[in-house]
Amino acid sequence: MPRREGDRLLLEGEVTVGSVAGILAATGRDDLAAAAIVDFRAVTEVDSAAVALAVAWLREARAAGRSIRFENLPPALAKLARLYAVAELLPGTGPG
Repeated sequence: MPRREGDRLLLEGEVTVGSVAGILAATGRDDLAAAAIVDFRAVTEVDSAAVALAVAWLREARAAGRSIRFENLPPALAKLARLYAVAELLPGTGPG
């Protein structure tokens, strides 16, 4: 589940189709409004739902006139972002 440390939102454990609803439910508007960085350092598993979550949060931040950055993206997430042609939206997932 996510936790906030200052302007950083730390994700932990699985970010998969089975956990994204819980992550969204556990992440309040205040957490997202304060987050400038979403850190995937402690994420153990991802699937396409992680890509959808990241893109949704990016869209929400941009709609609110803020920027958000993703750090420590798992290689599997980077690969999925390239596969779904959204790598340009998530820095660190480009060609490779």
